[in-house]
Amino acid sequence: MPTTAPAFADATASDSALRRFLHGLPGVDAVGLEARAAALGTRSIKTTAKAYAIDLAISMIDLTTLEGADTPGKVRALAAKAVNPDPTDRTTPRTAAVCVYPDMAATAVAALAGSGVKVASVATAFPAGRAALDVKLADVRDAVAAGADEIDMVIDRGAFLAGRYLKVYEEILAVKAECGSARLKVIFETGELSTYDNIRRASWLGMLAGADFIKTSTGKVATNATPANTLLMLEAVRDFREQTGVQIGVKPAGGIRTSKDAIKFLVLVNETAGEDWLDNHWFRFGASSLLNDLLMQRQKLSTGRYSGPDYVTVD
Repeated sequence: MPTTAPAFADATASDSALRRFLHGLPGVDAVGLEARAAALGTRSIKTTAKAYAIDLAISMIDLTTLEGADTPGKVRALAAKAVNPDPTDRTTPRTAAVCVYPDMAATAVAALAGSGVKVASVATAFPAGRAALDVKLADVRDAVAAGADEIDMVIDRGAFLAGRYLKVYEEILAVKAECGSARLKVIFETGELSTYDNIRRASWLGMLAGADFIKTSTGKVATNATPANTLLMLEAVRDFREQTGVQIGVKPAGGIRTSKDAIKFLVLVNETAGEDWLDNHWFRFGASSLLNDLLMQRQKLSTGRYSGPDYVTVD
C-alpha cells in the first residue's frame, strides 16, 4: 500500500530500512526542548488577543467522553453542548468535534446532524491497543459505518518499543485503508514511549504511514500532553511539510484543563509550526473539562465578572 509521502518510499521498503531511517533522525536535546517550551509558555496574551485565543481554543476542542458508563443520553447532552457551548451567548463558537466510543458514534452522528460539528470515534482496541489486527480493523469499520468523520487509533506501543517499526507502520496503513473519507488521528501514548527520541520516531512513523493527525495521548495514563512533547510533534509536522508538501495535524490530549494552559499550547503552535496550523482542521485539543474553563474566562472578558458555579454544565 502506498504512503502519503512518496519521497520516503525507500525508508519504508523493509523493516531494516525503516529502522535505519527512524534511528537516523537527529537526537532530541531534551534540555533545550524543555527550555524552549517553558520559555514560550511565559508569553503574555491579553485583552483582544486573549479573547481571540479563547474562541480559537473552543473551536479546536474534541469534546470527549470515553467512559464505561457512557449512555446515549450522556452523548446527546455532550453533543448539545458542542453545538451550543454557552446557551446565554450564541456568539460562542462550536467545538470541532465530539469524540466517543464506536458503539456511541451513531448516537453522536444523529445528535449532531447538520451542525458542522464532527464525530470522532476512538478505535483499534482503545486505549491499550492489545488486540489482533482483524479485531482492530472491525472496530474501525464499525465506527466508519456508523458515520464517524474521524478515527482516533492507538498504535501498538509494545511493538514500537520492541523495535518492530514495520509492524506498527503496516497497522497504520491498514487502518487508514479502512477509514475511507474519515480522517485518521494516530495516538502514540507519549507517556509510555519513555524518551523524546521515541516520540520523534513515532511522529515520523505515523506521518509516513498516512496519518492525518498525530496525537499525544489517550488521556488514560499518568503522563499525557505536555508542552515539551507537543512542541516536539509540532516540529515534526513542520519539518515533514517542508520535505513533502504534506500538512499533518497535531492533537495534544489529556491534562489540558485551563484557558491558560490552552493559550500556552496555541503559542507553541504559532511559534513552531506557524499560522497555517492555527485552525481546527490542523490542531485540536482532546479535552472535556477544558471547555468549562474557557467559557468562564470568556464570560469574564465579556462582562468583567465571573459567573456562579452553575454557569457551565458538569460533564
